[in-house]
Amino acid sequence: MDPRFRLDDTIDMNTPSIARMYDYVLGGGANFETDRQAADAIPEGMPGSREWARANRFFVGRAVTALSELGFDQFLDLGSGAPTVGSPHEIALRHNPAARVAYVEREPVAVEYANKMLADQPQVSMTWADLRDIDSVLAAPGVAGLLDFDRPVAVLAMAVLDLLEDIDPAELTAAYRDACSAGSALGISHAVGLTLTLEQQEQVLSVMRRTNTPGAGFGTIDDVAALLDGYTLLEPGIVPVGAWRPLDPVDEADARRANYVGAVGVKA
Repeated sequence: MDPRFRLDDTIDMNTPSIARMYDYVLGGGANFETDRQAADAIPEGMPGSREWARANRFFVGRAVTALSELGFDQFLDLGSGAPTVGSPHEIALRHNPAARVAYVEREPVAVEYANKMLADQPQVSMTWADLRDIDSVLAAPGVAGLLDFDRPVAVLAMAVLDLLEDIDPAELTAAYRDACSAGSALGISHAVGLTLTLEQQEQVLSVMRRTNTPGAGFGTIDDVAALLDGYTLLEPGIVPVGAWRPLDPVDEADARRANYVGAVGVKA
């Protein structure tokens, strides 16, 4: 990337950003009025809502905890958004003070916000890049200079693969899988219309078409399974995010209401 290029030059405050919308519904400060309006247009219980955001954030935390307990100390978080309370680096460092976490995000406001927050944490980086450009991601100083890909790396692709355009997400996860050593891992969450009618799904997608990720869509369980090809899934497999190793008993119907599934797998 041209070093003369400034993040400020890319900031569009008129088009809602899914990263900033997610930050807003989680109570963060890296968002604009247009993001708040778009997020407020999504009814509760649908991807993009506060209920969904909380369920997904808690799942991410449990996934990072599970991976840390398995001994993972390197994390590559793709499409991370701006770090908020309970972010992967906080959890990973709590389990292992030597852990390293590389965030990758293309939304410039989230990147600027993160770089200010993480300025005094040398074991955590934020890289401004598009996760679809895997060569640029892996060569970036904040990734290549922080993570050792000759050792297992846990790649996180949480609530992002269902937003991608102009690429097959299964091919993308396969490329990241092949770039990582044996014993590496992949954690994902993905929109699946578990309880939503087609009309309700269209409500969500009509909002997303106004954002900087107009290609957002819902997948199927089979689609999610394809993203994890080459990985052995940790129990309980692909399930609603609220039902993945919950800390307290969870009602299945309530878990399905988030209309998001999650899974974690380890590469042989």
